[in-house]
Amino acid sequence: MSPIKINPTVFPRIRKPIASTPIDSTNAATKAILVKGVEMVFHSGKQSYQVLKGIDWEIPNGSIQLLMGPSGSGKTTLLSILAGLLTPTVGRVYLLGQEITSMSRSTLAQFRLQNIGFIFQGFNLFPALTASENIEVVLNIKGVPKRFAQNQAQMLLEQVGLGDKANQKPSDLSGGQKQRVAIARALAGNPPLILADEPTAALDSQSGHTVTDLLRKLAKEQGCTVLIVTHDPRVIDVADRVAYIEDGVLKQNS
Repeated sequence: MSPIKINPTVFPRIRKPIASTPIDSTNAATKAILVKGVEMVFHSGKQSYQVLKGIDWEIPNGSIQLLMGPSGSGKTTLLSILAGLLTPTVGRVYLLGQEITSMSRSTLAQFRLQNIGFIFQGFNLFPALTASENIEVVLNIKGVPKRFAQNQAQMLLEQVGLGDKANQKPSDLSGGQKQRVAIARALAGNPPLILADEPTAALDSQSGHTVTDLLRKLAKEQGCTVLIVTHDPRVIDVADRVAYIEDGVLKQNS
């Protein structure tokens, strides 16, 4: 699975979504993620392909949720919808009590910046920047002054066990270290929601366990909600809840 790219042109917005199920606003406010009746249909010429089929899903605040399924099952499409990069053909999505499927692009971009941290399969670090600078740039975009951003970046690197690597560039780091820098960057600004796309796919077994254990520890300490999309069974042990998707249908949620 290729990593999600933060680019709204990757997935075209098809049309304004239609709610298929009435929404309980009180229930939405108590969930980190609430999905109601989401369907996604892609069109290519005269052909149509339904990728998601009537997804209903609730993820409680402060939980670590796993979404698993084979390649082509709809995992990346659903994660793209939850990230606000793709608008569903039908249905509604609430994040942190706010309906993102009805937001304007500018409002959604600001909401995403302030509330969502992203962790990518391919790390997506800037190769010319140091570990610290890769975190600082996110904080700067969020309006944190440079001096405070430097201090916060150092603190975040220390949290993930890389305080001594602040001045190292990605080329000088191992795969596991790069992913820990990516986790520190995702935590910049204390977002309440972390979305991770195959965070262990490029890592060996030991590095994969280190990263997943770190995600669980940080999530529990900071009280954020973590959604991990993966087909890696090594990740199951860190999750509070596991959902499975196959052929666009959410099969099980435990």
